[in-house]
Amino acid sequence: MRDDLPPGQTPTHRFPLFTVDPVAPLAAGAFRLRLLGAVEHRLELGWEDLRALAAEELEHDFHCVTGWTRSGTRWRGVPVARVLELAGPKPEAGWALAWSRGGYSASLPLADLTAPGVLLAWELDGAPLAHEHGGPVRLVVPHRYGWKSVKWLAKIQLSDREVEGYWEMRGYHRRGDPWREERYG
Repeated sequence: MRDDLPPGQTPTHRFPLFTVDPVAPLAAGAFRLRLLGAVEHRLELGWEDLRALAAEELEHDFHCVTGWTRSGTRWRGVPVARVLELAGPKPEAGWALAWSRGGYSASLPLADLTAPGVLLAWELDGAPLAHEHGGPVRLVVPHRYGWKSVKWLAKIQLSDREVEGYWEMRGYHRRGDPWREERYG
């Protein structure tokens, strides 16, 4: 965790809530994550499958494109790279589109999705991930603005090309690096 904040960010202890695709709560046991597209093996993992993988607890700052940063946010979950190994990304897979249950999507280079610290998280600050924060499982991409950390994760689709997600189609920056203040395209 860095002691300073990215440009244009203000610290907060709260965790403000923003969403464009509210969905009904889902019991953890009903959770399913599909991995498809440019993979050797299409895969569907349930709650118990995901929890059986070696979990990690990591502490990161969470940066919102609207200008706030919540420092020291603790997440517990499984690294995305570990999950993708099970599906076997094809050599041409260079991009991913992460989808929520409500249809929201975010585009990421595969290297960003598999970077150290990127998790499929089911706990926030030591408690089960609440529905309003994306529970039972959300994607956490700490080195990008929060719109890349898809709540209510349902699907990760790998591709040989970039496909714009919800905010990218609306003029947001394709990469979203808070340290470079990549808010808009």
